[in-house]
Order: sequence, then structure tokens, then C-alpha cells
Amino acid sequence: MLPEVKVFWQTVVENFTWISVLDILFVTIALYYVLRLMRGTRAVQLVKGLLVLAVLIAFTGVLQLTTFNWLLKQALIPGVIALIILFQPELRLALEQIGRGHIFAGFSSLRQEQITHLVDELIYAARQLSREHIGALIAVEREVGLNDVIQTGRRTEAMVSADLLRTIFYPGTPLHDLATVIRGDRIVAAGCLLPLAERRDVRGLLGTRHRAALGLSETTDAVIVVVSEETGAISLAVDGRLHGNMAPDALKQRLLSILTPPSRTSRLRLGRREDAA
Repeated sequence: MLPEVKVFWQTVVENFTWISVLDILFVTIALYYVLRLMRGTRAVQLVKGLLVLAVLIAFTGVLQLTTFNWLLKQALIPGVIALIILFQPELRLALEQIGRGHIFAGFSSLRQEQITHLVDELIYAARQLSREHIGALIAVEREVGLNDVIQTGRRTEAMVSADLLRTIFYPGTPLHDLATVIRGDRIVAAGCLLPLAERRDVRGLLGTRHRAALGLSETTDAVIVVVSEETGAISLAVDGRLHGNMAPDALKQRLLSILTPPSRTSRLRLGRREDAA
């Protein structure tokens, strides 16, 4: 054993008490809830970048690359500040949850029948809105949180239903021109502002609703359903791409494949093969 390692180990053994165990436990719990809070937000990507930067700082320090190490350290400070600014909505939400006693509530995951019901309601609403040429913009949250978008709208916290969606987007209602956000099987907000896509190839070709759907799909992994007010066409924006003029049945299959977790999708396919056999 190296002398440095031996000294370090002796120091740990001599100073390790039950208070140390309690300290480590509290730090672990705090880190767990911070990571759980950050999960599903765009702040995660920034944290990954900061971790890579920290590893590079340690690596250049070991190699004694003084100038490069100094430059990396200067870049770390703005990154931390950017993380605080980007994470501000989540921090506010965390404080609200602590005040309400919800900080220990677990993340909900939809069962397959709930996902199917959600998609059925979306398809029925989209079909009716399309027939009546009523414009609609519906964003379904996935892994990347949409708290910053939700903050721009009006909270609803209602179960997803086709009738409610049709009411929200009915012309003349206060919220019909903007976006509705769905989290899980609930409509969490309506009248939300979405970022517009600024790509040159879509500026003159798409309307505001479609540009908003495309813009959100470029910055998050949300699934956005759009109904055109002019033509009644139904479109789907996902992963920075806009799939236009989709038939309701095709849209339903696409939504089910996207919203169903990979493990469940594998089981469904296996079950179909066994049934066919």
C-alpha cells in the first residue's frame, strides 16, 4: 500500500464515528432529492457538461497544464451561474413542494391502460377539432420537464378528456390561441407560450402554431399535436421534425409507440407474437 493511501486510510478510521455515518446519510438523501428534482429537466444536460468540465480540470491539473487548467476553471464559474438561472423554476417548485409536504412523493408512471386512454382521448379530440377546423396545440411532456413552459400559462390540474380539450380550444375562449400541456394523464396548464422555431427553412412555410410545436420539439423531447385552423390537417412534432397531414389511426400508432416505455413495447410485441403463434 502506498504511504499516501495508508495515511489517508488511517485518518479515516481514526475520525470515523456514528456522527460521520449520519452526516453521509443526510448528504446522500439531499443529493438524491436534488437529482430527482433535476430529472426530466433541461438542467440535466448542463450538469453533464459541468461534470465533464470538472473532470477535464482535474485531468489537466494532474498533467500540470497550468494555462489550460486556468482557462477551464474560468469557464466553470459561468456554467454554475447558468445552472442556477436555468434551474430557477425547479427550485421554486421544490420550495412549494416542501411547503405542501410533497417533497417525498414519488414520480408517477402511467400504466399501459392509462397511456392507451390518454392517446384515445387525444385522437378523439384531434379528430373532432380537425372536422370543425378549430386550431389546437397540445404538448405532451416526456422526460424533459416543461415547467418553464407551464409557468407561462394557467394551471388547470384536470384529467385529460377530449371534451375538455375541445372546450379549451373552442374559438372565443381565453386560452384557445395558445398551447395546452399534458403531464402524465392530466392537463396541467393551458394558455402556455411555446418557443418558436427560428430555422430559415420554416419561417415562411409554417404558421405560428406549427412553428411553436417545432420549436418546442427542438429544445425538449415533448410530443406536440397540432391541428391547423385553416385546413384542419393534423400534424405531429417530435425530435425537431414536423410530420404533417397525419391520419388519426397513423397518429394513434405513432403516439403509442413514442409514449410507451421501451420495456413495455418489447413486452407488447412479444405478447403479440405469442398470440399469433
